[in-house]
Amino acid sequence: MKRILLAIGVIAVAFLFAGTLWGAEVIKVGAINDMTGGTCDVGKDYALGIAEAIAYVNDMGGVNGKKIKLLQFDYGYRIPEAVTIYKRLRDYDKVIAVLGWGTGDTEALSPTITKDKMPYVSASYSAHLTDPKKTPYNFFFSADYSTNARGCITAWYEEIWLKDPKFKARRERGEKPRFVCFYSWPTPYSSAPIKAIKDQAKLLGFEIGPDQDVSLTALDTKSQVLAAKKFKPDLVWHGNTTMSVATALKDSYALGLGAWHIINNWGFDKNLVKLAGPAAENAIGAVPCAFFGEKGPRLMPKIVEYAKKLNPGIPEENRLIRTVQAWGAVLLLWEGMKRADKAGKLTGEGIREAIETLRDFDLGIGAPPITFTPTDHRPTSIAQAYIIKGGKFKFLKRIDFKKRWPDRWPKWLGW
Repeated sequence: MKRILLAIGVIAVAFLFAGTLWGAEVIKVGAINDMTGGTCDVGKDYALGIAEAIAYVNDMGGVNGKKIKLLQFDYGYRIPEAVTIYKRLRDYDKVIAVLGWGTGDTEALSPTITKDKMPYVSASYSAHLTDPKKTPYNFFFSADYSTNARGCITAWYEEIWLKDPKFKARRERGEKPRFVCFYSWPTPYSSAPIKAIKDQAKLLGFEIGPDQDVSLTALDTKSQVLAAKKFKPDLVWHGNTTMSVATALKDSYALGLGAWHIINNWGFDKNLVKLAGPAAENAIGAVPCAFFGEKGPRLMPKIVEYAKKLNPGIPEENRLIRTVQAWGAVLLLWEGMKRADKAGKLTGEGIREAIETLRDFDLGIGAPPITFTPTDHRPTSIAQAYIIKGGKFKFLKRIDFKKRWPDRWPKWLGW
């Protein structure tokens, strides 16, 4: 099994840990990341951010004086490998918590995590992980995939369909907007919000066409685009990561699909613009936090500083929002550990209970404030949608689903 401290900056991180951990009580935290597998196009940057954020936490005193030792592994987006690594972290390394990655592996591990009482803060924002009755030890900082998907389709409906003069005649004739989904059918991450987004489409009055199966590593999606073109969609949902989404946007552009595009958060970053070029114009995506280097968030100067300090070989312009998302996961776990330690209960159960005391907590990364309760692990009811204009990301709409649909919000827990 290959142990990964970082693809780049291994020596810097190793010396940093050697210096900060010497003579201090150590808390072990595991990290399971995808550096080489099907989602490495977004996973590499996230893994860098995990290590950089842990370094910052240790420089800030760790967990009330206790330093964190990070044990970071690459699992290549293979569920059996993730299970093996988790068992090693639990049994051999004796970690107190895990920073996880994918939906398939996180959902597969959730029964074991629950039995072990292991706090597991993942990069999977699957709504399936938000019901504490089923997954009491799973956490993440972002709006879940389902809320984000609902947010994207609602933002397009309200800001484009209802306002764009091009649709005026069709609206007046009482026509419905037409909607299809592009995603990897067998991939749990990609399929996680499909039920929710179709439910939202029905709620808003869309006509829904046939799904198109698009691989996470797709380099050609012409057949899917041509199949979708028969339905004449106004809007396409993309549920994959950046590389595959860029392929679909380019093929849609080249084949004249003529639809608008909305995208899950892991397919929406600076690389989408680089890869898709003009085909990315007007694409709308879910954005969980500030983009790397964006001015405003309290901790952004530190995020940029630690990226430069620990991985100086990577140009700042190449760093993605994924780094910021990684900081969100680390900061959430850190706050839970600090509160648990202060209460004299730095255990898995204590960390879970501590995280469940968070109310409107600002992580300082440009994300909506987070709240957890013993009955609801959805961190926020707020979805943020941005649109690409002139190759730049522009704010489009912010929707609070708890306020907008207060009768439906409780029923949406877990799906």
